Amino acid sequence: MKKALSMVVLASMVVMFLWACGSGDDPNVIKIHMLTEEGTGENIGTVRTTESEYGILFTPDLKGLPPGLHGFHLHTEGTCGSLEKDGVMVPGLASGGHYDPAGTGAHKGPYGNGHLGDLPALYVDDQGHATLPVLAPRLKAADLKGRALMIHSGGDNYSDTPEMGGGGGRIACGVIVE
Repeated sequence: MKKALSMVVLASMVVMFLWACGSGDDPNVIKIHMLTEEGTGENIGTVRTTESEYGILFTPDLKGLPPGLHGFHLHTEGTCGSLEKDGVMVPGLASGGHYDPAGTGAHKGPYGNGHLGDLPALYVDDQGHATLPVLAPRLKAADLKGRALMIHSGGDNYSDTPEMGGGGGRIACGVIVE
């Protein structure tokens, strides 16, 4: 009896650990990693996506980010790899640009008629945690598959100047599984 109870407790602990770590193949949970010149680095948490009649809700559970507002975007390619540009390795560059299926070529924010990949800014508190959900009203679940979710170093002014809409360098990324 004691052995059976121990096995049940152990199995429950393993299930809880796997759930807490976000392991598994849940396509609605995106594992986010810090970016390095070599590619992806330390896992800093997850972002859960939920589709509703109002758009896609992105619910972050992240740690280890610099405090403040950060550009938060859906990028075209489902990779977080680095690429060389002008002789320098650039973290996250392999993810391509912002998702823009209509070819608008414009940053107009999550509520404008520009890139669909422009998401509301990600807020990171003084302890480096991001837990505040954001809603992307123009996105559907089908838009997410096979793309990358990117966090930039700075805030986003949803403008074409300065370059990149003011989001700055790419600092963290997650691949959205199909």
